[in-house]
Amino acid sequence: MQNIRSIQKTALNPLGKTKYQHAQWETRRRFLRFLLRTIGMTMLIKLDAVEGLDNIPLHGPSILYFNHIAFVDPIVIIHIMPRYIVPLAKIEVYDYPVIGIFPKLWGVVPVRREEYDRRAISQILDVLKAGEMVLVAPEGTRRPSLTRAKEGIAYLAARAQVPLIPIAVEGTVGFPAFRLSAHWRKSGARIRIGKPFRYKLHITRPDREQLRLMTDEAMYILASLLPAELRGDYSDLSQASQYTIEWLNNE
Repeated sequence: MQNIRSIQKTALNPLGKTKYQHAQWETRRRFLRFLLRTIGMTMLIKLDAVEGLDNIPLHGPSILYFNHIAFVDPIVIIHIMPRYIVPLAKIEVYDYPVIGIFPKLWGVVPVRREEYDRRAISQILDVLKAGEMVLVAPEGTRRPSLTRAKEGIAYLAARAQVPLIPIAVEGTVGFPAFRLSAHWRKSGARIRIGKPFRYKLHITRPDREQLRLMTDEAMYILASLLPAELRGDYSDLSQASQYTIEWLNNE
C-alpha cells in the first residue's frame, strides 16, 4: 500500500503551468470561514460528530466526494476541513439572490450539469495541479439516498492521477435552522470520512465502460460508510468490487 504523500508529490500536471493561485483566494476564504464558524455553525447548523478527519492529508491534491442530501452539506464539509477546499457547484448557484455572492467570493467552480463542460474540467484540473483539494457531489444534485452517479468523478481522478477520499453525510436535512428552533433540538449533522484511495496508475485513458465501473466502485466505498437507508442504488454491498482501485495510507 503506497504512502499518500508520495502520490501527492508525483501527481500529473494535466494543464502544464498552473493558472490557479491559492494566495489570490486565501484572504477571502479566511473571512468567509470566520463568518461560517461564528454564525453558520453556531446559530444555523448543528454538528454532532465527525469521524475520520485524520484521513485528510494536510498537503497535496485530492478529490473529496460526498453524498449530497441537503443544501448545507458543502458548508459543513468546508467547516470541518483542516485546510481550504474548492467545491464544485451547479452554475445556477451564482444567480441565487443574496447567497449567490458567497460561491463567487469563495471561488467555487461552476459546472454546467447537462453537458460536457470543458471549461469547468479545465478549472478543476488546474486547481488539482496546484496541489489543492476539490469537493465533488458525484450524483450532480441533491438526493435523499444514493443514486447512480455520473462518470465525471472517475474521469477527473484518472486524468489527474490524484487520490479520492469519500465523505459520508447524515443529519443535515432541515438545516439551516435557528438555534432556538424545534429542529435544533433534534440530531444534527454527522460526518464520516473514509480512507484515501486512487485508481490504478495504468488506467489513464479509460473508455466509457471502464469509467462506469470506476465510478460504481467509488460509490460503493461511499455507500459502505452510510447507514443502509441512505445507500439507495448502492445498497447491495455484495455487488461491490475493487478491480480499479488501490488503497493509500496517510502516514
